[in-house]
Amino acid sequence: MSSENERPGGVPEQLALIRESVRKAKVPKAKPRTWRGAALAKELPVARVVVNKGVLHLDQYFDYAVPEELDADAQPGVRVRVRFGAGARNVREGRREGGGLIDGFVVERRADSDYSGPLAALAGVVSPERVLSAQMLSLARAVADRYAGSLADVLQLAVPPRNARAEAKPSPEPSAPPAEPDAGTWERYQQGPAFLRALGSGGVPRAVWTALPGPHWAEEIARAVRATLASGRGALVVVPDGRSAGRLDAALTAQLGEGRHALLTADSGPERRYRQWLAVRRGAVRAVVGTRAAMFAPVKDLGLVVVWEDGDSSHSDDNAPFPHVREVLELRAAHDKCAFLLGSTSCTVEAAQLVQSGWAAPLVADRTVARAAAPLVRTVGDGELARDEAARAARLPSLAWQAVREGLKSGPVLVQVPRRGYAPRLACARCRTPARCRHCAGPLEAPDERELRCAWCGTAEGDWTCVECGSTRLRAQVVGARRTAEELGRAFPAVPVRTSGRDHVLDSVPGQPALVVSTPGAEPVADGGYAAALLLDGWAMLTRPDLRAGEEALRRWINAASLVRGQDEGGTVVVVAEPTLRPVQALVRWDPVGHALRELAERAELGFPPVSRMAEVIGRPDAVESFLRAAQLPPEAQVLGPVPLPVADPGRARRPGDPPVGEQWERALVRVPPGSGAALAAALKAAQAGRLARGGGDPVRLRIDPPDIG
Repeated sequence: MSSENERPGGVPEQLALIRESVRKAKVPKAKPRTWRGAALAKELPVARVVVNKGVLHLDQYFDYAVPEELDADAQPGVRVRVRFGAGARNVREGRREGGGLIDGFVVERRADSDYSGPLAALAGVVSPERVLSAQMLSLARAVADRYAGSLADVLQLAVPPRNARAEAKPSPEPSAPPAEPDAGTWERYQQGPAFLRALGSGGVPRAVWTALPGPHWAEEIARAVRATLASGRGALVVVPDGRSAGRLDAALTAQLGEGRHALLTADSGPERRYRQWLAVRRGAVRAVVGTRAAMFAPVKDLGLVVVWEDGDSSHSDDNAPFPHVREVLELRAAHDKCAFLLGSTSCTVEAAQLVQSGWAAPLVADRTVARAAAPLVRTVGDGELARDEAARAARLPSLAWQAVREGLKSGPVLVQVPRRGYAPRLACARCRTPARCRHCAGPLEAPDERELRCAWCGTAEGDWTCVECGSTRLRAQVVGARRTAEELGRAFPAVPVRTSGRDHVLDSVPGQPALVVSTPGAEPVADGGYAAALLLDGWAMLTRPDLRAGEEALRRWINAASLVRGQDEGGTVVVVAEPTLRPVQALVRWDPVGHALRELAERAELGFPPVSRMAEVIGRPDAVESFLRAAQLPPEAQVLGPVPLPVADPGRARRPGDPPVGEQWERALVRVPPGSGAALAAALKAAQAGRLARGGGDPVRLRIDPPDIG
């Protein structure tokens, strides 16, 4: 200590001098919001960032300066916060400032920038966890280009939201590869054992698998996953719903043991789901099963992708750019050079096209094996219904009553009804004119046994009269599941009746005699299989105004019939539909592949998807017209329409993307021949980007390969 500090008043004098010297020193102070005056990283001081802005005219990378303090953490693949939207005039000390904070991902570190102006600095690194790999970035870009969408929108689907607690926990150590499985029930298929051997030896086979009816599909997929893991690679399986994921989860646990695979479903919750996702990203787990969002799971050394039941509507995402699981996994199989397996008890037209084009090979059982595993299918057509006294009195034909009685002697009986509720749609009992609301012309329904109300506006109808014939009597056009359960309960009072539908879906039922009334897609699995099944009101599914009506009806029927015991065990299915129709004939012969091939041939002749590529343009009439006029479509493109869409009424359920209530929108379809799909997507994306950049008017919604085209 100096002698000056010992003098009275020395300490205040010294402090004053220190403060004055600090004020005069020109040492830059780093401010985390702008990093004003902070030194930049000595090596690779530029970070290329994809920002979380899903608009098409901003679908590009943006360069940011990397402060020295963030150099270690701001690596490719991490989440960052950046300032976005600052004007060129907001520049201080050579740095761009201002703009709102927004999330993004670092995709590359560079020595310099292609942008000649001043760069803004990264505002911060959210987490040093590298959640976006170069491989996943390439896949996301390919998906965005295919569906005329933005990279940011695809990354929102591919990378789940961060959970700090899950990220702080370490992932388990990777397990050793399991031993190769035996063929098991794959022996029933002509090329089944060879497919497993190819997976186990590191091969990349591509197959469209028509699964035999019964409960073995989950175990067979689990064996394929195990064979892939035995080769030192990873596997990804995407199923349509949580019930299917639960069955496959149990099958994988039985094949691999606990903790050897990840389950990615919405039911897991955000923390557990993100923890499982991180275990996959870090390479601790190499087998994944999940629902739609799992199609982007970052499996290390991916060797097999599987999609089960690709015709289910749940596989088509409701968020932009509306990717389909089947198409995304096809892209992954091509990008990652891995095996591909598309499986279902039925067969979609797209699956048949994969086989016909040679991209995939068929994986089917011999016809005699398939017929023995399938139940006996009997039909009841309109002519038989007209002559059947029991059908006129109680809606169910005599053959159906007989099948129920015989089936209940040995097990449960499944009854599939295409509508939920009591009596969803009503008509005049005399002239069959649909019953309409006097206020909004909406359809009348009876949610319970007594109340009559409008399905659109909810107005109660106490005194209805037919406008055509004056009758006051009503009949159900399609009887709902609850009404059917009530009728069957009265007919079989000693038998328990269970219902499964949207509000309450059963996963399984015991093997004791019971009646199980279900809507399509909600059928529970019965222990030991159902003894019989009734498929009612087949015309309701076959007469839908949609290109896929027949294909979808057959898929629903086959899925329900697959839960019934085989012919050797006395399983019987009765379908109430005209037997001359093609889907009914395919069900009777148990030939979903033949039906899909015939549908594919007809669509090729008419120029319909999937032979052609098609895009949907929806918006106000003037917006659709101006968009199509400005778009530089390929010369071979053909515009169908536009046609007006139904006006959405208040109180009616709306799906994502539906027009606003009360507004008249139109839809146009743009069709191109095979080989021009990429050019069509690029043209539509450029037109939409230009429209948004100009701040252009009413919105226009684009969708490539819409699932429903009418």
